Amino acid sequence: MTDTRKLWGDKPYYSLDYYLKQTYGEKVYRLSLNGGMTCPNRDGTLGNRGCIFCSQGGSGDFAPSPAKSITEQIEDAKERIANKTSARKFIAYFQAYTNTYAPVPYLEKIFMEAAAHPDILILSIATRPDCLGEEVLELLSRISRIKPVWIELGLQTIHPSTASWIRRGFSLKDFHPSVINLKKRKIPVVAHVILGFPGETRDMMLDTVDYVGHLPVFGIKLHLLHILKHTDLAAQYKARPFALPGLSEYAGLLTECIRILPENITIHRLTGDGPKNLLLAPLWSADKKRVLNTIHKTLKETDSYQGKGGIIWQSQIQSTELPY
Repeated sequence: MTDTRKLWGDKPYYSLDYYLKQTYGEKVYRLSLNGGMTCPNRDGTLGNRGCIFCSQGGSGDFAPSPAKSITEQIEDAKERIANKTSARKFIAYFQAYTNTYAPVPYLEKIFMEAAAHPDILILSIATRPDCLGEEVLELLSRISRIKPVWIELGLQTIHPSTASWIRRGFSLKDFHPSVINLKKRKIPVVAHVILGFPGETRDMMLDTVDYVGHLPVFGIKLHLLHILKHTDLAAQYKARPFALPGLSEYAGLLTECIRILPENITIHRLTGDGPKNLLLAPLWSADKKRVLNTIHKTLKETDSYQGKGGIIWQSQIQSTELPY
C-alpha cells in the first residue's frame, strides 16, 4: 500500500482539521449547542437513567443552557472562544442528549436557525439510529441542500454484552440501516466508538473499529472511556474499581486503530476529555496536549499511519449478528 502520509500535512492520519482546511481553505471551529432535548434512554421510553457513562449533561457537558435561542448560543460560544482560536467560521454542533428526538417542526426551527447563521458552515447533529424516522430523514435532507449536515451516531461497541451493560438500547441491526439510509441521502455519518470498556479485550475493541471501517461513513470519533462524577458508571467504579488503560497502553491501541482504518475516513477525535471538575478517572486524560503528543510519538516510533493495515476481520461475535 502506498504511503499516503504526504496527503495529510504533518499527521499520519486523515484528521478533521486537515479535511476542513482543505475543503474550506481556513480553520473551522466547532461550537457546542444545546437543542433542549432529552433521550429515549432517559424519558422512560427505553429507560430513565441514560447510558451508564452518560453525564447529567447528556454527554454535552461543554454545551450551554438551552434557555437561550440557537442564535444567542452561537454568539455566546463565539465570544467565549475568541481568545482561543483565529477561526471565523464554525460547525454548529448539536451535542447534548439526542438531537433528533423531538417533533419535526421543532427540529426544523432550531436547525434552520443554525443553518441561517452566516458564520455557520456545517451542522453536526448527535443522535441515535432509533431516532431517525422517515420524516426526520426528509428534514435533514432538505436542510443539507442549504448547508452540509453531518449526523453523529453513538455506536460505542459492536459487542452485544457490552451494549447491554452500557444500556445502549439498540442493536447493530438498528445501526447499520441508519447509516445506509443517511448515505442514500448523501448525509455524512460520523460514528462514535469508546475504547476501554471493562471486559473488552484489545481484539474486541479493534473489531469495533474494523467494523466501522467497513461502513460507508465519513468519519469516526475514537473516545477513551473516562469516568465522570454523578454517572452510574462512577458509582460502579467506586464500588468495584476496574482497570483502565494507562497512557502508553492507550497510545498503542490508538496506533493499531489508525492503522486499520481506511484512508478515506476522517478521524474527528482520538480521545475523550470530560470537564476536569467532573473527571474521576483516568486522570491522565485531562492533559490533552500530553495525550496527543504521546499518540503522535507512538505513531512515529512504530512507523504507523492510517491505512497501513493490520489485523484482518476477526470478530468475536457471531457472524449472524453482523448486518452484512
